[in-house]
Amino acid sequence: MVPVAATALLFAGALGALLFFLPDLAGAATWFATDWPQAARTLVRVLAGVAILGVAVLLGMASFTAVALAVGEPFYERISGRVEQWCGGGLELPEPGFWRSLWTGLADSARLLGIVALVGAGLLLAGFLPAVGQTAVPVLGATLTGWFLALELVGIPFTRRGLRLRDRRQALRRHRPAALGFGTAVFVCFLVPGGAVLMMPAAVAGGTLLARRALGLPERAPAAVAAGGAQAAY
Repeated sequence: MVPVAATALLFAGALGALLFFLPDLAGAATWFATDWPQAARTLVRVLAGVAILGVAVLLGMASFTAVALAVGEPFYERISGRVEQWCGGGLELPEPGFWRSLWTGLADSARLLGIVALVGAGLLLAGFLPAVGQTAVPVLGATLTGWFLALELVGIPFTRRGLRLRDRRQALRRHRPAALGFGTAVFVCFLVPGGAVLMMPAAVAGGTLLARRALGLPERAPAAVAAGGAQAAY
């Protein structure tokens, strides 16, 4: 939990700065409403502030997970590897080296964040729409954030097999309900203060299990291993 705690402090500072400057950002984004009546100007700037904050949460969640996974790569790689071993292994390709895995993961995370930024821009514009921007857009944003988190959290086992971001998207599309359910649950847990710090190791383990499901590999320990573990615990 140490790497994600350090990342959480960094992002908490960024969020505090955003909240401090949010009125100014909302005013700059609604420059066209400067000469409007007071009530209309206030309304459109409140809508702009809500939209900016929502997009910031979307971008923050995706980038937070990417940064935390990069900072804690050795720890989370070990957690993911232990889950794979417990499930019976099933590596289809030789594992790449540490630095190659790190570089590949960072490159794919950068591509994913680029997609998130484009989606966030669309949601930002939709957030200005009365009613729709405060009802449908937050729900859509939470769902999309869950999908992006799922794509990010399956990255370690996919990279271990030499697979890239496009392979993750294709594999998870075949298991979209499970991916959305998993990613949205992680998103909700991350919204709880301190939830990201406590849940990141479990999220990495869950992402590994989701990756194995998407790749058609066993998600549970073989019967012999499970029986041996039960006897040892007894």
